[in-house]
Amino acid sequence: MKQGKAVIFSAPSGAGKTTIVRHLLSLDFGLEFSVSATTRLLRGNETNGKDYHFLSVSDFKNKITTDDFIEWEEVYPDHFYGTLKSEINRVWSNGKHLIFDVDVDGGINLKKHFKEAALSIFVQPPSLNVLEERLRLRQTESETNIRQRVAKADTELTMAKHYDHILTNHILQDALKEAELVVGDFLNA
Repeated sequence: MKQGKAVIFSAPSGAGKTTIVRHLLSLDFGLEFSVSATTRLLRGNETNGKDYHFLSVSDFKNKITTDDFIEWEEVYPDHFYGTLKSEINRVWSNGKHLIFDVDVDGGINLKKHFKEAALSIFVQPPSLNVLEERLRLRQTESETNIRQRVAKADTELTMAKHYDHILTNHILQDALKEAELVVGDFLNA
């Protein structure tokens, strides 16, 4: 199996990384989404195996024990996220490059794993106030979760310096164009 490249998008929750990743997947870049594993509950129209591999906490912990993950994090108490080795093998066996939509710590760990075969991009909001507004507009989070995510974002923004590229998502169309250029240059190098 030929190893492809990896494009890693990370951001505080609500910064727009998922929208950017979905846009890039719609282009002819030879990218395939690496489906992360999580213990959080399904939201809205999400599908198991497409949006995430939804696992129980005990199943996730068993996979940690059997070394099934490239990286994993306990992002919030009993809310685990991780990258399964089987996902990497699945994408590369399809002859595609990986694209990740992961939390900030996961992105740093993936970059350490893939080294120069990876491009890590940190998507940041123009401000914490804008981020909070975006989280509220999603209407998927409780007030407690919004406060928790904004507090975490304050810390996550300090981690941007560990990424290859920082993309500020102020105007979505501009952010999409910048992402296209940066990712296209990396994949064609």
